[in-house]
Amino acid sequence: MSGSVRHQVGDANVVFTDRGAGDLGHAGEHVRAVRPDVDARRRAVVDLRWTWLRQVHGDRVVVVTEPGGGAGERADAAVTDRPGCALAVLTADCAPVALVGSGGVVGVAHAGWRGLVGGVLERTVDVMRAGGASDVRAILGPCIRPECYEFGVEDLARVARRLGDGVRTTTTSGAPALDVPAAVRAALSQVGVDDVHDVGVCTACSPVHFSHRARHELGRQALVVWRAAI
Repeated sequence: MSGSVRHQVGDANVVFTDRGAGDLGHAGEHVRAVRPDVDARRRAVVDLRWTWLRQVHGDRVVVVTEPGGGAGERADAAVTDRPGCALAVLTADCAPVALVGSGGVVGVAHAGWRGLVGGVLERTVDVMRAGGASDVRAILGPCIRPECYEFGVEDLARVARRLGDGVRTTTTSGAPALDVPAAVRAALSQVGVDDVHDVGVCTACSPVHFSHRARHELGRQALVVWRAAI
C-alpha cells in the first residue's frame, strides 16, 4: 500500500501513513466536514468510514459504537470494541499511539506534550479496560525525536514533574530537549502497559513524513486502527 506501513496485531489492523498517501488532514480544529479530495485519499488508505477527531491537545476519549461514529468531535483519542470502525488520529510531530487490547477493544491517541501532561494515554487505556480489555499493547508511530526537539526549560520541567526525569535529554546541538517516546512509555507504564513497540521514525528527520516543527508543513499523516467486520 503506497504511502503507508501496516502492522497486524492479533485481529487488529494498524496503519501509519506518510506523505506518499498525501495530506490526510482537515485544516484546523473548527472543520466539521472533510473535503471530497481528502476523503478520497483517506479511503485509498482504509476504505471504511473514519472516526477522525478535531484534536485539541486534551484528554477526552470518544467511545465509538458504529462506523464513523464520533467523527469530527473535539477529542484526542477514540476507543471501540466494534469491528468495521476505523479510528484515526492525524499528526505531523506529535505522537500517534495505537492501542490494541484483549476482548476486541482497540484505541488510538494523539499525544502531544500537553496531552501527555494531561494524561490522554492513561485515560485512553482506562476507557479500554472499562470496555473489557484486560491486556493492552501499544505501537508508537512516527513522531519528532529528541535530537530534533529543542524544548523550553519551564515546559520541560512540567513534563518531567508529571512523567519523570527520563523525559529530559538534549538535541544534537546540546540544547534542552523533550524525549517524546520516553514520555509515551512513562505514561503508559503508569497504567501498566509495558508492551510498547516503537517504529523508530523521526518526523523531523524523515523526508517522507510531514513535520511542522522542522519544515513548517501543514500536511498531516494518519494513524488508523480497525478490526475487520465479520
